[in-house]
Amino acid sequence: MAAASPAQPATIRSLGLPVYLPTFLFAVGQGAVIPIVALAARDEGASVALAGFIVALRGMGVLAFDIPAGWLVSRFGESRAMVAGTLLVIVGLLGSAFSPGILVFAGSTFLMGCGWAVWLLARLSYVTDVMPVHLRGRALSTLGGVNRVGNFAGPFIGAAAGALVGIDGAYYVHLATAIAACALLIVLIRGEGAGAAYTAEHVAFGKVVREHTGTFLTAGVGITIIGALRATRQGVIPLWGEHVGLDESAISLIFGISMGMDMLLFYPAGTVMDRWGRKAVALPCITVMAAGMVLLPLTTGFLSMVLVGLLVGFGNGLGSGIVMTLGADFSPVAGRAQFLGAWRVCGDIGTAGGPLIVAVVTGLATLAAASVTMGGIGLAGAALMLFLMPETLHRARTTDPPGPEPDGAGA
Repeated sequence: MAAASPAQPATIRSLGLPVYLPTFLFAVGQGAVIPIVALAARDEGASVALAGFIVALRGMGVLAFDIPAGWLVSRFGESRAMVAGTLLVIVGLLGSAFSPGILVFAGSTFLMGCGWAVWLLARLSYVTDVMPVHLRGRALSTLGGVNRVGNFAGPFIGAAAGALVGIDGAYYVHLATAIAACALLIVLIRGEGAGAAYTAEHVAFGKVVREHTGTFLTAGVGITIIGALRATRQGVIPLWGEHVGLDESAISLIFGISMGMDMLLFYPAGTVMDRWGRKAVALPCITVMAAGMVLLPLTTGFLSMVLVGLLVGFGNGLGSGIVMTLGADFSPVAGRAQFLGAWRVCGDIGTAGGPLIVAVVTGLATLAAASVTMGGIGLAGAALMLFLMPETLHRARTTDPPGPEPDGAGA
C-alpha cells in the first residue's frame, strides 16, 4: 500500500493492511502467550517467586527498549523498525518455546518485551506521520481497539493450541502470527521499493526531552497515572474477587465482562476525541477508572463486582487510544521518534509502578487501602490534566504542519 502523500491523503481504511492487520495478528499472539508465561516458567523449574519475576521481565524489556526504539525508528524508518521488532519477538518466542533451561527462558521473555517496544513505537510514529489531525483520534482509538480484540481472542486460541500440543502451544500461536505479520510487512516494503535510505532528520534524544520538559511533567505524569490504573485493575480485581470468596471461573467471567466493555467503546472514543477534544476523553477515562478503584472495596459478591468491573471497563474503553493520541499531538515533527520513545517511557513507568504501589500498600495495610489509594492517585491525575494540560486537538491543528513523507514501505 502506498504511503500517504498530499496527493493521496491517508484514511483510516488505508491503515488496514500496514497497521491494523499486523497489530491484530500480534495482539492475538500476545494474548495467547501472556497468561501462560508464569506456568511455562514453572514448567522450566522456576519457583513461584522466580516465575513472577520472569513475568515482569517482559514489561521490563518494553520499558528498557522504549528509548532505543526511538533511535531505531529515527535512524531506519518506521517500516524497517517494525520488521526488526517483529524479528526480535520471533527470536524471543523461539527461545521461550525451545529453551534448554530457565536462564534462556528468562532472557527470551525479556527479548520479547524489547521487540514489542520497537513495534509499538514504530506503528505509533507511522500513524502520527500519515494521518491528518482531524482523523488522528479515530485512527489511534481504532488501533487500540484492534489490539484489545486481539488480546481478547488470543487466550482462547492459545488454550485450544495448548490442549493439542501442551503448554508451548501458545508460543506456537504467537510464532505463527508474528511470522505472518513480518511477512506482510516485508511484502509491503518490497512493493513500495523501500531500498532508498531513510532521510528523516535525526535529533538528539536529550535535546528533545529538554525542549518538552513541561509536557512530560504535566501530560506525561497524567498518562503515567492512566498506565498505572490500567495495570492495577489487572491485579486488584482478581485479588479482591478471591478476598470476597469467588472462585476462579467467576473471577475470569467478571474480568471478561469488563474487557468486553472495553472493546465496545474504541470507535466512539475516537470520534469524541476528534470532535470535542482530547480532554473530553482523557478526563472521563481517568476519573471513571479511579472511581471504580475507590468503589471496589465496597463490593461483597459477584453482582456488585460485575458492576464495578463494567464501570472500570467503561472508563478504560473511553480511553482507547488516548495515550497514543496525546503523544502524537504533542510530538514535534523533528525528533518525533525520540519524543515518542520518551512518551512511552512515561506510560510504561505507570504500567510497572501501579502494581508495585498496590503491593507496597497491601503489605503495609490492606488490599482495600491499596485500591482506594490508586483511586486517589487517579483523581489527582485527573485534576492535573484538567488544570495544567492544554487541549491538544486545536494545538495540533494550528501548530503541527504536515510532516515529511514516511519511509516508502507504507507501513
